[in-house]
Amino acid sequence: MSFTSHTLHLTARGTDEASSWYQKAFGAEELTRLVVPDGRLIHVQIRIGTLTLMLADEFPELKSFGPEHFGGTCGAIYLHVDDVDAAWQRAVHAGATVIRPLNDAFWGEREGQLLDPFGHRWGLTQHLRDMPLAELQELTNEAFAGHS
Repeated sequence: MSFTSHTLHLTARGTDEASSWYQKAFGAEELTRLVVPDGRLIHVQIRIGTLTLMLADEFPELKSFGPEHFGGTCGAIYLHVDDVDAAWQRAVHAGATVIRPLNDAFWGEREGQLLDPFGHRWGLTQHLRDMPLAELQELTNEAFAGHS
């Protein structure tokens, strides 16, 4: 097993299926897998590009639950890719649900958000252009005027 300073841990109902789905949708590579005696997966390590993820089945006795237990997730995992349109199509074709459609965002990225079948939110993004901070702040103010 190898870890980096940015290893994320995700809990899901159906980690075996989640690992397979991430391989299909995001081109993940499964690195390791540990099974407890009752058959649940306590550790499945995958890599998507430079992102390392640890996946595990729900373990209620350890207070470890996936997003479905809580009625959804509060954050998103962002993947920065070279060809976001191709990555988007691959994930949608694999069964991801579109939350926010892919578009050219005011902050200089082409991005959108998807929900995987296990309740985790994913942002897919591609850098389009660098933005000076002053311009970015002005565009942010314009985009959110009247939203408070």
